[in-house]
Amino acid sequence: MHIIYITSNRIFRAAIMVFFCICTLGITGLYAQKDTTVHVQKEDDFYPILTVPIPDDILLEVGGMTFLPHDELAVSTRRGEVWIITNPYMKNGVSPRYRLFASGMHEVLGINYIRGDIYAVQRSELTRLRDLDGDGEADEYETIYSWPLAGNYHEFSYGPVLDKEGNMIITLNLGWVRDHGESLSKWHGWMVKISPDGKLKPYAAGMRSPAGFGLNDHGDIFYSENQGDWVASGSITHVAEGDFVGNPASLVWSGLPESNVKLKKEDIPDTKEPKYEVALRVPGLKPPAVWFPHTILGISTSGILNYDAKGKMGSFEGQLFVGDQGQSKIMRVFLEKVKGVYQGVVFPFREGFSSGILRMNWGSDGSMFVGMTSRGWGATGRAPYGLQRLSWNGETPFEMKTVEARPDGFEITFTQPVDLATAKSGASYAITRFTYQYHHNYGGPIINAGPCPVKAIEVSADRMRVRLVVDSLKLGYIHEIKAEGVLSAARNTLLHDFGYYTLNQIPDGSRLAITNANRVQPVMHHHSVNTGAKPPAAMPSGGKHLTKMPASWKNKVDRTLTMGTKPGLKFDQATLTVKAGEHIRLVFNNNDDMMHNIVITRPGTANTVGEAATKLGLAGERVSYVPDTQDVLFHTRLLGPTESETIYFTAPLQPGQYPYVCTFPGHYLAMRGILVVTK
Repeated sequence: MHIIYITSNRIFRAAIMVFFCICTLGITGLYAQKDTTVHVQKEDDFYPILTVPIPDDILLEVGGMTFLPHDELAVSTRRGEVWIITNPYMKNGVSPRYRLFASGMHEVLGINYIRGDIYAVQRSELTRLRDLDGDGEADEYETIYSWPLAGNYHEFSYGPVLDKEGNMIITLNLGWVRDHGESLSKWHGWMVKISPDGKLKPYAAGMRSPAGFGLNDHGDIFYSENQGDWVASGSITHVAEGDFVGNPASLVWSGLPESNVKLKKEDIPDTKEPKYEVALRVPGLKPPAVWFPHTILGISTSGILNYDAKGKMGSFEGQLFVGDQGQSKIMRVFLEKVKGVYQGVVFPFREGFSSGILRMNWGSDGSMFVGMTSRGWGATGRAPYGLQRLSWNGETPFEMKTVEARPDGFEITFTQPVDLATAKSGASYAITRFTYQYHHNYGGPIINAGPCPVKAIEVSADRMRVRLVVDSLKLGYIHEIKAEGVLSAARNTLLHDFGYYTLNQIPDGSRLAITNANRVQPVMHHHSVNTGAKPPAAMPSGGKHLTKMPASWKNKVDRTLTMGTKPGLKFDQATLTVKAGEHIRLVFNNNDDMMHNIVITRPGTANTVGEAATKLGLAGERVSYVPDTQDVLFHTRLLGPTESETIYFTAPLQPGQYPYVCTFPGHYLAMRGILVVTK
C-alpha cells in the first residue's frame, strides 16, 4: 500500500505540474504556437541603400556606367564627361577617388567597356576612348560611326549594349515637335546595330524614347518605353530583327533599301483600340511583353538590368530589374515564353532613391550600383543627380516570386511557405483586367476594366505555390493580381502584395478540376485597380473646377493670372499674389512634354493632397488625379503637352499662404508654389 501511495502521489504531483504550466505559461507556451501577430515587412528591412559620395565640384549627372578592370567604375555624364571612380565600394571606410578620363563630348547617355576599350554614345556618334600614353586620361577620341542630327533637344542616343554576336546595340530617340514625336534625322526612333568593323545595320523601328535596353539570360533583347504619343503607359518589349514596336514616326525611313521594316505610316490605324487588337491585323506590329501601369509602377521607364550570376539580390535569379527615372524606383519583372511569345509580371522592388534612375550595374560583390539624374526631366528623388548602391542583407522577404499563366488562370510561386488559411481564402485575392488605348495622343486612359473572379484555389503540398482558377481573363490585357490577405507561415505580410501580368498568350495544358474542397465562394471586392483607396466617383465638382465665369460676377474679373511650366517639374512662377475675395481668372498653359495640372490647397495641406492623389493609382486618371477632399480648393484638369485651360474662382477670404501643386503622381514633391492672399 505504501508503494501504491507514493506512485499515486507522484501522478498527482505530475498532474498539478501540468496544470501549473498551463496556467503560468499561459499559455505563453502552448498558445505561442498559435501566435496571431502579423509582421509587417518593409523594403528597408532587406535592401539597404548606400550613397556613394560625390565631390562638390563634380556634376555627376549619370548617363551611363560600366565597370573596368581592377573594379573601377566608369561613369559618363550628360555634360559630356567620363569619370573613373576608384573604390566605389568605400572599402575599409575609405572615400572613393574620382579621375576625369574624358571631356568635351555631347551628352553621353551610354558607356560600355568592350574588348579592352571604353565606348561612349554621344548624341551624334559612337566614340571609342583610349588612353595611349598611360597617364590616366583619354587622348584618342575615335569616331566609330556617326549619324545625323536635326538639333532637336529630344534627339537622345543610348547604348552601346553588346549583343550575343558581339555587335553593339544603339537606340535613337525621336525628336519632339509641338505635341508629338517626329523622326527628324535618319534612323531616329530605331534600334540599330554596329558591327565590330564599324558598319551600321537598322534592326527594329517604332521606338519613341528607348532610354533603356538589355539582354535576358537567353540573349534576347528587351527595351523600355515610357508614356508619350502612341504610348499609353510604360512597358518593356522583346525586340527581334524587323519588329515595329508602335510609334509610326520612325516609319519615314522604312522605304530605304537597307530597312528591314516595310510598314508605312499610313498602315498604322489611329482608332483608339487596344494595341494588342490592332497588332492582330497589322503584321509586324509587336505589343509589349509587360506593361508597367502608369503612375503605379513608374512614369519614365529607364534602365534594364538582367539578374545574372554577377548579382546578389535575393531569390529572383533570371528576372529583370527595371529602373524608373520619374519616380526614382526599381521594379522587378518575371518573364515567361508562351507559344513563342514573351509575357510576364511586374512587381515593385525598391523605391526611395535620391534622384531619377537612369542606369544600373552589378558590382563585383553582387550589389547594384544605381546612377541617377533629374535636371530638366524631374524626379521624385529631389537631388539633381546621384550615385547609390543597393545591397541585400541576406534575409529573404516574403514576396510573390513569380506569376505564371495557366490555361484557366495563374499560378503564384512565393519565396516562403504560405499560411494555409489565408492562402486558401478567396477574400485574400482580387484580380482585375484592363488595357489602354493605342492612338496618336500623349498617353491614354484605361479602358475595358473589369473584375476577374477567382473560382478555385489550390495550395501545393510544400505551400510554396498557389494555383488560382480565374474567370474572365482576356488576351492582350493587363491583369492586376492583388494578394493583400496572404500571409506567410511565419505570419509575415507580403513585402509587395500586388503585381501586373500582361497576358499575350494562354498556355495549353490541363485545367484544375474544381471541387468542393477548392471552390471559392463569391467575394465582394472593390475592383479599383490598385488605388490604395476607394476612388472618387467623378471629378470633384462645385466651385473647385469652374471653366466658365460665374454669372454672378456680371462679366467682371478682378485679376487674371497666367501660369506656365518649366522643365524639371516646375511652374514658371513660384508665387502668385491676390487680394482676399477677388474674382480670379487663372490661365494654365502646359508648356512641358509631360502631363500637369495645378491644384490650389488649404494652408499646410500640399503634401497631404499630393499623397492622396498618388494613392488614387490608375483610377486617378479619370479625376485628373485630384482627390475628393476639402483640402482641395480649386484646380484645373490634367493637361497634356501644349494644352491650356482657364478656370475661375473667388480668392479665399482669409489672408494667408495657400500652396499650389501639380498632383500628377510624384510631381507634388517638386512642382509647387504659393498663392499669397493679402487683405
